[in-house]
Amino acid sequence: MNLKQSFSNRVKDYVKYRPTYPSDAIDYLYNIVKLDEHSTVADIGAGTGKLSELLVERGTHVIAVEPDQEMRQACIQILGHESNFHAVEGSAESTCLHDNSVDFIVCAQAFHWFDRTVANKEFKRILKDRGKVILVWNTRQTKGTPFLEGIEHLLFNYGINYSEVNHKNISEDEMQLFFRENTMEKSVFKMQQLFDFEGLSGRVMSSSYTPTPEHPNYGRMREELKKLFNQYEENGKVTFIYDTELYWGEL
Repeated sequence: MNLKQSFSNRVKDYVKYRPTYPSDAIDYLYNIVKLDEHSTVADIGAGTGKLSELLVERGTHVIAVEPDQEMRQACIQILGHESNFHAVEGSAESTCLHDNSVDFIVCAQAFHWFDRTVANKEFKRILKDRGKVILVWNTRQTKGTPFLEGIEHLLFNYGINYSEVNHKNISEDEMQLFFRENTMEKSVFKMQQLFDFEGLSGRVMSSSYTPTPEHPNYGRMREELKKLFNQYEENGKVTFIYDTELYWGEL
């Protein structure tokens, strides 16, 4: 399964139930990494524009590069009215952007899908001198509460290729190799989402590795998900906890 094919049938759930990014992480991008209203940012693998939207709100010019037509159309529907936004069909390996045309590249929930060798070359081509690359993930915590551990167990049991597509398979050492030596910086921020059962189901279904209704694992997964919810809900809600991990540097 590749990035261009993985989310087409999950767009509605992705838009509605995937988390945004915490305000202190966005503040960090502007105060420390030095994005501003004059910056041009390429959001590579932009999806439905979760991160693009937060940058556009700050007055930054964003070019959303997304290979999946349904995801890209959702992004355009949300942000297409903004004068400092536009979307293009492209990928990390072939962005279709001009040489030396962007000040920053952001990749949110996407870098683990890329051919890193080819993407590195392409990013160098489109970045201006001293431009920076920013990699962002909302990393769902898998330990710390019985509910979070139960969700992880459920995904390993019923998910499709869960261990293969999990972005945690990329180590920090591997990420450092993507950047120019001794330039990678890291910061971590906290965030959480509260879900009723409908929201929990939608959040789980927004992931590429979750079985869809025609898959033999789907029925059992739904049964186990309902049991988890009933066991651990408090006032009709369960909590997903995230570490928002932000890596940035030069190439």
